[in-house]
Amino acid sequence: MLHKIQQSSRLEFSPYRIFTREEWAKLRADTPMTLAEDEVDQLSGVIDRISADEVEDIYLPLSRLLNLYVSAAQKLHSETATFLGNRDGKMPFIIGVAGSVAVGKSTTARVLRALLARWPHHPRVDLVPTDGFLLPNEVLEQRGIMNRKGFPESFDQKALLQFMADVKAGRPNVKAPVYSHFDYNIRPGEHIVVDRPDVLIVEGLNVLQPAKLPRDGEAIPFVSDYFDFSIYIDASPETIGDWYVARFNRLRQTAFQHPDAYFHRYASLSNEEADRTARHIWRRINLRNLKENILPTRRRAALILNESKDHSIETVWLRKL
Repeated sequence: MLHKIQQSSRLEFSPYRIFTREEWAKLRADTPMTLAEDEVDQLSGVIDRISADEVEDIYLPLSRLLNLYVSAAQKLHSETATFLGNRDGKMPFIIGVAGSVAVGKSTTARVLRALLARWPHHPRVDLVPTDGFLLPNEVLEQRGIMNRKGFPESFDQKALLQFMADVKAGRPNVKAPVYSHFDYNIRPGEHIVVDRPDVLIVEGLNVLQPAKLPRDGEAIPFVSDYFDFSIYIDASPETIGDWYVARFNRLRQTAFQHPDAYFHRYASLSNEEADRTARHIWRRINLRNLKENILPTRRRAALILNESKDHSIETVWLRKL
């Protein structure tokens, strides 16, 4: 949960303009609702069920804002190309979506993809989760960091950066690896192909992290350097922990039941054992990653969506221009 700016004897400046839900909803203006009720249901996550009201109050105004950003970027790119006298490939507008495990990043990304694809000037919208750039389990085990899966060092940063650079350069048929939550591992030979979309949404845990400062003056790029707009999904660590446990228990009753599932061993736990196990995993791995690597990047986002305990958005923080 974002903390309100405290009054003090010295002048404090917030780089964000803060909107209540009601204030933000008014910015929808005359933007039409383009998703049917069954489409909204299909976009919901395992525990973060999204409603039509949420789409109308939060995501339609956001899609309107992003449409303005995308149109402006497309015009700037076109005029720059004319000025330079070249015809380089279409440059996609890239949106980053960051936040903790279980906070609802994937749901937000799916809803935005569906809405943005219905605007006339950017019908091709792709979505790539950075989970696909996790190192294979075999490599994580060799390096002794299997218990730090999701931490920055567990990703193939070189491959992720090359993917971002190729997409931003307008190269065709750029491939991203595919991660399976069922297998808890990369799926060999499977890829998401990104072929010069109008908009690309990149969703992941650590996508807003800055690069380390170079010692020799040479630039060291990071994922966020390629973003044209970034969103952070925020909630209190205690609330996210509760969501993680709820998701664990839901999966225990569904996906974990399959004998080939990586986490099948948890399917037979009692409710008490499952709660205890989920809390332990949350505190030992995901909470640590949140506090050490994810939460510190929150204020690098252009927009912050602040969630309440029922996953509804309470306030929206938009960075001032």
